[in-house]
Amino acid sequence: MSLRSVLLPVLLATLGLAAGGRAQEAGAGAPAEEPQASPRATMFTFLGALHAVQAGELEQWTAATDCLDLSGVDPDEHGARGRAKALWQALNHLREVQPADLPDAAQIGGATSYLYFPRPFDAADDAIVAAIDYAGEQIALQLGDDGRWRFSAGTVRDVFALQQALGARERQVDVDVDALDAKPWLRRWMPSVLVGGELLQVEYWQWLGLLVLAFLGVLLDQMLRLLLAPIVRRGLLRWRAPAGEDAQRGILRPLGLLGAGLLWLLLVRALGFDGSALAVLLAAARTFTILAATWFAWTVTDLLGEIFTERAKATASTIDDVLVPLLRKALKVFIITFGLIYAAQSLNINIVPLITGLGIGGLAFAFAAKDTIENFFGSVAVILDRPFEVGDWVVIGDVEGTVEDLGFRSTRIRTFYNSQITMPNASLVRATVDNYGRRRYRRWSTTLGVQYDTRPDQILAFTEGIRELVRAHPFTRKDYYQVRCREFGASSLDILLYVFFEVPEWSTELRERERLLVDIVRLADRLGVQFAFPTQTLHLHQAQRPGEPAPPREPAYVPPREETDRRAGTDGIRAARELVAQQPWRREKPGPVVFATDSPPLDPADPTGTTEDTPSRKPHA
Repeated sequence: MSLRSVLLPVLLATLGLAAGGRAQEAGAGAPAEEPQASPRATMFTFLGALHAVQAGELEQWTAATDCLDLSGVDPDEHGARGRAKALWQALNHLREVQPADLPDAAQIGGATSYLYFPRPFDAADDAIVAAIDYAGEQIALQLGDDGRWRFSAGTVRDVFALQQALGARERQVDVDVDALDAKPWLRRWMPSVLVGGELLQVEYWQWLGLLVLAFLGVLLDQMLRLLLAPIVRRGLLRWRAPAGEDAQRGILRPLGLLGAGLLWLLLVRALGFDGSALAVLLAAARTFTILAATWFAWTVTDLLGEIFTERAKATASTIDDVLVPLLRKALKVFIITFGLIYAAQSLNINIVPLITGLGIGGLAFAFAAKDTIENFFGSVAVILDRPFEVGDWVVIGDVEGTVEDLGFRSTRIRTFYNSQITMPNASLVRATVDNYGRRRYRRWSTTLGVQYDTRPDQILAFTEGIRELVRAHPFTRKDYYQVRCREFGASSLDILLYVFFEVPEWSTELRERERLLVDIVRLADRLGVQFAFPTQTLHLHQAQRPGEPAPPREPAYVPPREETDRRAGTDGIRAARELVAQQPWRREKPGPVVFATDSPPLDPADPTGTTEDTPSRKPHA
């Protein structure tokens, strides 16, 4: 028995609601008791359940028939509902039931039976019994072995005779007993061949009604899809959402099924089912409707998540790139949770013991969910502290890669060999995060080796020319760089090249590093500087033989003049400027690297078919 079937009669009894005119009041002024805990509680539970049935709550038939002791009758003869209707009609011909007419649990004491009729209710109503011609039928209540009071087996057995005897008396309470039956108004429209016959205890016309109701639900589903398709399409375009067939179908399918479920839920009562059949049909219709609504809410959440994800990508901040997926997942958990709760209620599954069990086992649950809770608060700490964002290149312990997703429990990192590593968020709170993605400059330090026979003025021209290239380069840091001949190497004169690139990502860094290297090679060719490679030169000293002429003397050493170094630097700067004067990046700063999926078109003016790397014209990120 559901909670509603228990509370509704008591509430009706407490509020004294009547079903029209001077109907039998379901316990006006009666104190609230457990159903069937006393003769008074049983009487008002019985009346309250029948009032609920009259109002359309057909499932309350179960509460009404449970107040009858059917042990002494054939359940198939007239049926429990027919006897309940006869008993209610007999009570309506007697008088309006008052709470004081029956004892409650405290007043009944240790008695196991109570006679409601015949007995004088009070001095003014003594004539009621005297004016009725009956053969000794009674309305009595008996305490059962299960501790519940019910109308006695004798009362239920003789109820039709009592109804006939009391029917001669004018009805004291204006209640249309036939309104309890939902079948007659539909039966009047049915052919006689469909009325009366049964299959699996369901009349033929009810089977036909189920078929028609199913057809109406499918028809409504298709009509809603056709009628709402233009509205959904316009809404998707307005919100700049994906307006393809898949997006529209994802919204229209659950919406149409939701309409069909609501139609079945509203009309299934009109078929006059009762008992277990009605309970099964109502549970099926409610569950179908709840599942359709859950599906619809899930689809809308996915669609909104895609819309706001695209909008988050267009903003400069990356915090919304993290918040949108988190909110999307939270809404899905919320939808699934409520869907399961309402689906359980529709199937009359009592979830109160489950919740109580969770409360009792809360300590054990907290220990079991310790890691999950810790990871959740770790994700909150990461969002608030923001040590990294989606898309950043990070090094966390032994893990290096690009942040791909930040979830409630874990963070996913895509490594540079394209594997995915999942890290618990709790470990991120204590870990040291090296965020390469937030570097403003990317350092490059290398050594350029030139041959030992390079003249000093060439070295000075070469180093000064490289510095001019750095100053002219579109992506190098101009306020700090080093280009100096710093040491004598094993096979070369070593020139330190220490620069910083101001680039957004690694691909652009490689492209600009290549650009600078190529310009340095061109500068070396222009100045006649030769790069050294590891070599060893073996010098053999040969002594002068007698009679051989003496070797020529080396020319006298000429010390450098004051303007020698300045002239060499000037030559280097002039050579570097001539190299970069016609470069396209002098007119427009190149954008980020764009990876082309197709080969670039060939230049007709280039007979060899070679093309230069054309820089992207997109705005620099």
